[in-house]
Amino acid sequence: MHSVSGDDLTPQQQWLDERRRHALARFDDRIPALYRQAIDLPAEAAQWADGADGAPASLFLTGIIGVGKTHAAWHTARRWLDNQHRHGRPGSPTVQTWRSTQLFDALRPEGDNPRAVTQAAQACGLLYLDDLAAARVSPSGWTQERLYEIFDERYTKQRPLLITCDVLPGRLADVVGERVASRLAEMCRGGIHLMRGADRRLAGAA
Repeated sequence: MHSVSGDDLTPQQQWLDERRRHALARFDDRIPALYRQAIDLPAEAAQWADGADGAPASLFLTGIIGVGKTHAAWHTARRWLDNQHRHGRPGSPTVQTWRSTQLFDALRPEGDNPRAVTQAAQACGLLYLDDLAAARVSPSGWTQERLYEIFDERYTKQRPLLITCDVLPGRLADVVGERVASRLAEMCRGGIHLMRGADRRLAGAA
């Protein structure tokens, strides 16, 4: 099978490929050092990132603490970004990445600009929320309202979510509120993947 080299691309294709490479390089700079090593993704995650036929709207990676959900999610998000560029999706694909506790803090009324944070999380191409059940204390009513605005906008506009969590969506109402939990359960229907294995951190310390 003939492979297409850079010289075989049209000027427009060369520009698009350069834009893709630049976007991936910028995303790679955002990946925490601990998670930069490339890994084999679970088949369900790879298929979702590739936009395979029948893939769910959003992806929810669950499993015990330390099983590798965050590492897999970073590279799933990267693969999603690569796929969006390769298939010439309209606009400039964007990925917002948040650890849930940091997002909750940013959405508080005393934050720098909670409205801007809300709007950016609503509008980005992919929203990746890590460790959604990490908060030891439930977000305030204000924060839960902002979360609802984010999830409802993404739900109605059919914009994808990528979430890691050590509990299932149906058990998150105490953290994110009943309305957000309901939206989340529907958005991730068919896209809940259980990652199996032992806590890698404990195994490394043994």
